Parts: sequence; structure tokens; C-alpha cells
Amino acid sequence: MYDQGGRAIFSAPQVASLRILLASLVLFPFALPYLKKLYYRKNLLPLLGVGLCGNLIPAFLFTYAETGISSGMAGMLNSFTPIFTLLVGLIIFRVPLKLIQLIGAAIGTAGIILLILLGKSNTLSGNTEHILAVVAATLLYGLSLNLIKQRLSEFSPIEITTLTFTSIFLPALGAFLYFGTPKVMMTHPEAGPAFLYISILGVIGTAMAVFLFNGIIKNSSALFASSVTYLIPIVAVIIGFYFSEEITWNQVGSMVIVLLGVFIVNYGQQVFYKGKEIDK
Repeated sequence: MYDQGGRAIFSAPQVASLRILLASLVLFPFALPYLKKLYYRKNLLPLLGVGLCGNLIPAFLFTYAETGISSGMAGMLNSFTPIFTLLVGLIIFRVPLKLIQLIGAAIGTAGIILLILLGKSNTLSGNTEHILAVVAATLLYGLSLNLIKQRLSEFSPIEITTLTFTSIFLPALGAFLYFGTPKVMMTHPEAGPAFLYISILGVIGTAMAVFLFNGIIKNSSALFASSVTYLIPIVAVIIGFYFSEEITWNQVGSMVIVLLGVFIVNYGQQVFYKGKEIDK
């Protein structure tokens, strides 16, 4: 968030903490009928895991990442979510893996490596840590998606959404205070409009979007739900071009490789042949 002079109004961690805090506050009234479910350890740990891995930590990773890479690059890297969903499901939750899915995962991994190596302006300098922050966020997304499908299958989308944000309210509040966000809100003359934009992001881009996404997971599979990331790079590139961000053809080619890998992971079995399952 920048003022008219191009100076940041809210820092990256301030934006992240404020976004999650607002989403938690908006969703809390809807969580009231389900709060008793948080008292059970078997529910609390998976819900907290989804809140941390699917929302709180990635919010900080993405806001940090976009201080060093473009939104288009961030969108491309987000395509790695289905690959991590597949691998986390196999390694941690013992979800059977088809041979064709392994091939797709390898292709997607190659595409991500190319994106990291090419980076911005075809160099590793200056933004490697920002790129890796997005990759780490997609790994956490993969863990969160599997937790929802494997440990919270009896919960409805509204229960999952409201209770996960309720479980991370205190960490979000702590970050909100620790990073000095209240002081900025009270002292910066342009904090009001910036707060409005963050509120829209928190309510619509986080609370409502997560609720809809959890609904997809509930009615399908974690891997299928993660496939919505097919559209993210395309939208990110379009928005990036609109704001005059530079996207090289090498990066676009790498993105195509990633999307090819994700497509094979999800639909290669139906398109090519009936693959063999890898033993658990």
C-alpha cells in the first residue's frame, strides 16, 4: 500500500496481519454455533493446522514475496499448489499415487525450477528468497488441502472456514500489534483509503474466497480443488501486463510447462491410460 509519493503506507507484514485479522472478525459471528467443536483436540489440531498453513503463514509469505517479484511471477509460482497437494497426500497421508501423476509431478517440478532459475530479468540476484517464499506458501497450501480432505471430512464448508479463522485470531491479533499496525492507522494521513482496500481484500478476497474454496474441496478432492490454480497464472499475467509489469517469454514458457505437469497430474489418467498405483 503506497501513498501519493510512492512510499509504503502499510508494510508487508502489516498488510498480512490486518487482512487475516479482518477476515477472522468478519467470520467470528458465524462461528459461534460451532465453537464447541474447538474443545476437542482431534478437531482443534487439524483446524489450527488449516488456519496456519492455509491462511495465516501464506498471507505473510505472499505479501513478503511481492515486495521482490511481480504479481505475474507470483501467480505463475502458485501453479505449484497441485503438485505439492499430490506429494503431501502421498508422503504424509498415504494417498495412492498413479504412475502418470508422478510423471506430471516431475514435469511440473521442472517448470518450477525453470521459473526459479530464470527469475526476474533471467537472474537469481535480488529475488530468489521472494520466489522461494511463494514456493513455501504453495507447499503449505498442499498440506492444508490434505488436512481438510483427510482430517475434516465430516465438517461443512462454513464450519471449516469459520473455525479455522477463529483458531488463528489470536496469532493474527498478536502480529497486528507487534508490527505496529495500529500506530500507522492512527497517524498516517492516507491510512484510511489503504485500510479500505485491505478490508476488501480481507472480506472478499480472503473470507468469502476461502469459504467457496472449502466448498469445492468438500464436494470433490483436494487435488481437484487445487486445480483452480490453472487460472491464477493467466489472470496474474493479464493483470501484470495491465500494470506494465515485465513478463518474459522464457517465464511464460516455464509457466506452460508447469501447467502441463498439473494437467497430467489431474487428468493424465483419463487422457492417456490406466496407470498403475504406486504402493503406499
